[in-house]
Amino acid sequence: MDCAGAPLAGLERRRVEECRLKPDRALRSLEEAEAFLHERGMLTRTPDSALPSLFGACHERPYRSGRGGFAEWPATKYPWFWAMAARDGVYELSVHDGSRLLLTAATAALADPVCRAELEQRQAVDDDPGRLLRHLREAGPSDLEDLKVELGWGSPRLRAARRPLERAGAVVSHSVTTGTGRGGHLHSSLLTRWDQAYPQPASGGGLGELVVAGVFAAVLAPEPELQRWFTWRGRWDDRLVDDLVADGRLSRPAPGWVAAC
Repeated sequence: MDCAGAPLAGLERRRVEECRLKPDRALRSLEEAEAFLHERGMLTRTPDSALPSLFGACHERPYRSGRGGFAEWPATKYPWFWAMAARDGVYELSVHDGSRLLLTAATAALADPVCRAELEQRQAVDDDPGRLLRHLREAGPSDLEDLKVELGWGSPRLRAARRPLERAGAVVSHSVTTGTGRGGHLHSSLLTRWDQAYPQPASGGGLGELVVAGVFAAVLAPEPELQRWFTWRGRWDDRLVDDLVADGRLSRPAPGWVAAC
């Protein structure tokens, strides 16, 4: 298809269909949800941009409508995000402006050069995030409780150190549940350096390639929104979209809109 000549209305219809924006396209099973992720390449958790959303595609009533926060998540399908994040070949990162984003292995390869560059840059700094990265390099993926003991930090200090690293893709975290010995359980997180989660450096990729993948996932997106999709704004070049259009990777079907070619 010649995307440069695609009418905006046609792209809007494609977006509604492919991003499952209508109730008659609602995801009916975890298997359908996983197939949806692999079709689009990336999914946000909740609808917050043109990027396709897992919970948005569920079209299920909220757990407690009007309460805000977690109560607005789908009543029964909210565990699907965590279940999918635990699947082989799926990566859960906090690089969507600090929010969680599911990536397939192919899309994670596009993000790898940026995540790896952020890791190298931040571990060289003599501050708490740098110390945390260097500790994880020696200790390997670690539970929050173990890190607090090994580093001698309290929860607020560890939280302040990990947050910028997760937002940058230098560290990924996954929820873990451990038994208490009394029949109960505790919720925690396992922190992993990006180069431990994705050991083999990808060939190619980069922010421009990831933006193209995001536009493909969305089918159609407002151009000003692209810069806000990922947290790496310091790496954004104002000529990026123009260059991608000139290279035939993106098109502008109408003023203010972009589509993937």
